[in-house]
Amino acid sequence: MKRQALVHFFRAFSFILLIVFLVNGSSSHISAQTGRSPSDTVREFYKAMREKRFREAFAMSIYRIAVEDLTPAEFEDLRPDFERLATEIPAVVNITGEQASGDVATVFIKVKDAENKDQLEPVSLLRVAGAWVIGDRENQEVVKKAGKNFFFNARIDALHDQAQALLRRIALSQLAYHQNNNGRFGDLAALIQAGLIPKDLEGTESTGYRFRVTLSPDGKSWSATAEPAQYGRTGRLSFQMDQAGLRSGDVGGKPLSKAP
Repeated sequence: MKRQALVHFFRAFSFILLIVFLVNGSSSHISAQTGRSPSDTVREFYKAMREKRFREAFAMSIYRIAVEDLTPAEFEDLRPDFERLATEIPAVVNITGEQASGDVATVFIKVKDAENKDQLEPVSLLRVAGAWVIGDRENQEVVKKAGKNFFFNARIDALHDQAQALLRRIALSQLAYHQNNNGRFGDLAALIQAGLIPKDLEGTESTGYRFRVTLSPDGKSWSATAEPAQYGRTGRLSFQMDQAGLRSGDVGGKPLSKAP
């Protein structure tokens, strides 16, 4: 549910999930927001994010409560995620209308879909202490429950999904390599050199995981593993994949043992 709440939020702004920053005390921010319309709030949120004023941006959303207790080190740990996110924000926010009823509102913005066609996206807002903030009741409760772990958990969930997808890509790559190399499989370097998997798998910066491919002495079988580069920060699950399939488990960031 935590990841779903984050995905819903990012989808409303045509972002892909990931992943928040320390916000100063709420009272001054709330008072500054009082009087803004829902459309004004959405417009200001976009502007602050685009200008990388992350503290101000998240003070305008239900995600403020997820960042108030972050330490400076945690703040810096999450900064690269939000800087990548900020690059996806359009220079112009095209707001086509809004609907408000009591303490809830929806602002409609025009965004580009995967085919570069215009489509409308609804952005939900709540009135909190007299000010409009971005978010909805359901996700607000999820964020409250997770507290400052919310964005770290969301990041981990996203990296878990990515690690599994990359291991499946390795498996498909092995089939292609096997067909073109006299029935032998390739190690990580060979698969990268053949252009079958991304070079990013040599490091951990973009994936958050450490990938390895192990071959049998005759090169006729293989297995691949992935462990979090920072257990509890970039992942909790370790993964192991071979021709029999994919397995995962929480073993404290250590390699997952082979299936019997």
